[in-house]
Amino acid sequence: MQRLHAELESLGITSDLHHGHGAALLSVWVDLLVWSDGVRFMWWNGERSARTGRRKYAAHPAENPAAAALRIAARYADLRTTHPAPPLRALRAEVAPM
Repeated sequence: MQRLHAELESLGITSDLHHGHGAALLSVWVDLLVWSDGVRFMWWNGERSARTGRRKYAAHPAENPAAAALRIAARYADLRTTHPAPPLRALRAEVAPM
């Protein structure tokens, strides 16, 4: 997952990497969470089953993080159009002081 994280960084996409309990998670954007079991990377592809309404997921072999990063970057670009980054002021207003 570290290699995928680096590949996304090289494409100008920042993400947060989390490890634990036999899985790794990479938070990329709203509705774009990539997880891995060490064998493959998986993420929601943005589609739902017409029959069940359940989300459909994309998968890519973990042995090729560069190609996976390109696919994830395409999904990221789509999501940026429907979920743009909020202005900093809005973020500050949502964070309550402790």
